[in-house]
Amino acid sequence: MADKFAVITGASTGIGFELATLAAKDGYDILVVADEPLINDAARDFEQFGTNVQAIEADLSTIEGVDKLLAAANGRRIDVLCANAGRGLGHGFLDQKVDDWRRVVDTNITGTAYLLQRVLPDMVTRNDGKVLVVGSVAGYIPGAFQAVYNGTKAFIDSFTEALRNELKDADGVTISTLMPGPVDTEFFARGDLLDTQVGSDPNKRSAEDVAADGWKALMNGKPSVFSGWTTKIQGVLANVVPGSVLAEQHRKMAEPGSADK
Repeated sequence: MADKFAVITGASTGIGFELATLAAKDGYDILVVADEPLINDAARDFEQFGTNVQAIEADLSTIEGVDKLLAAANGRRIDVLCANAGRGLGHGFLDQKVDDWRRVVDTNITGTAYLLQRVLPDMVTRNDGKVLVVGSVAGYIPGAFQAVYNGTKAFIDSFTEALRNELKDADGVTISTLMPGPVDTEFFARGDLLDTQVGSDPNKRSAEDVAADGWKALMNGKPSVFSGWTTKIQGVLANVVPGSVLAEQHRKMAEPGSADK
């Protein structure tokens, strides 16, 4: 066993997969989780780096799923937590099924908040630990045709900023927020966004590059990072452009059928 241990959620594909790869490369034993059997295939890939890899399938939109993850850690000290698990959902809010948008809220907000509330106390007690939470520049933008998703990321971006202030006296504990823009992952297919301008855009940032930005911020204890210069510009402009204008801009790229325009 390595002398350091990392937990990475949503690690079967995309940003989470790349974060788990970086953790294993850096010599961390890792516990990886996702809500699909593909997590077991991903785990076999992580084993090439020679550290201990444990994988579990759990639904982190539920309290029981988060508890299952923590039980798998078996009381081991968690040095690094990458809270990456999240869900997207396209189309107009009135066209979305209640079960679908509730799962977005429960995964992105409830599951993340509960996981942090369970993991952080031990870090604070020993005054040592690093947390990376994957937010999004979408949290700065009223997301027409992604209203629930962008709203959940607004919560995450704000929530982690507040937590950093609450824990500012715990000098050895850092909480970093990674805020990507569009990333080339399965997110758009799973969120039924492939017929949108943003979903069909071939110039999305790679998951590998985004994860590298997040891992660097995590290791350096940086409070937050926008991944990519265009995303940083979006974040800056979102603070000065009226919300109605931002919502209209978002509509043009996220409205169903906008891929053809």
